[in-house]
Amino acid sequence: MIKELKRYPDESVNVNAGPVRGFGEDYEELLQNLIDTATYHNLDALSAIQIGEAYQLFIIKEDGKYIPYVNARIIRQSKPFKSTEECSYFFNKPITVGRYENLSIVHDTKDGQVTKNIEDKEKAATFARMIDWTFNTSLLDRLLPAQREQAIKALAGDGHMPDLDAAVCPTNSKKDYFISVADKLMFFMFISLILPLFNISKETLNSWFTYDKYAILGVIALLIGFFFYAQYEAKKYKQCTSCQIGNQIGIIIIRGAIVTILGVASYFILG
Repeated sequence: MIKELKRYPDESVNVNAGPVRGFGEDYEELLQNLIDTATYHNLDALSAIQIGEAYQLFIIKEDGKYIPYVNARIIRQSKPFKSTEECSYFFNKPITVGRYENLSIVHDTKDGQVTKNIEDKEKAATFARMIDWTFNTSLLDRLLPAQREQAIKALAGDGHMPDLDAAVCPTNSKKDYFISVADKLMFFMFISLILPLFNISKETLNSWFTYDKYAILGVIALLIGFFFYAQYEAKKYKQCTSCQIGNQIGIIIIRGAIVTILGVASYFILG
C-alpha cells in the first residue's frame, strides 16, 4: 500500500525508532508498504520513520531492487568527506553534511545477523542518512547552527539554502595529529621504564634516558601546537561545540600530567 510521505515541518518523525522484533506478517506488510511508497515516488531509499512507522527498518535500491535493512548499525567508518544530499522530507532541497566514504555495517535478516562493507561514497552517504532517521537525526541536525537556521528559513520560503561550499562541522581535525604523535612519544617513554627489568646494557639505558628527555620536549611542543591550532579551529567553526577551545583543555591537562609522571619516573629509574 502506498503511504503518505512525511514532509517538513511534520514533527512526528522526531522519535527514536524501536527495533524490529520479528519477521512475521506485520514486518512483511510494513516492508511492502515501504517498497510500494518508494516505487511510487521513485525514491532510492526510504525509512519506516518517513511513512510514520517508528521501526528500525529502511530500504535502499541496489541494482534495481529494494533491499531491506533491519536494526542496522554502523560499526566502523573512515575517510570523511562532504556529501551533498537530497531528501523527500525536505522537498529534495540539496543540503551538504559530513559523511564517511567507507562504512562497516551490521543488520538483521531472517537468517541471522549480517555484516557488510560499503566502499562507495554515494552508497555510504545514503546508508548513513537512513541510519540517521532511525535514531532521530535529520540532515538539518548535521548542520552548524547558523547554517541550520538559514536552511529552516529557506524551507519556509525565505531565502536560499546554505552555501554548499560553506564549512560544515568537521568529522575529523588536523589537530588530532598533534595528539597522535604526542601519544606515540609517550608510549615509547613508558617502554623505556620497563627496560631495566631485562638484561639491557647501561649504555642502552642511557640512550633511552636521552630519548626520554627529548621526548618530553617534543610532547610539550606538540601540546603547544595543539593548543594554537585548536584556537584556530574554534574561530573557524564558531558554532561547532566539538571545536571549541574549552573542550581541548582537558586533553592538554591529561597529556601534560602523563608526560610529567613519565619524566619523573624516567629520572629516578633511568637517570
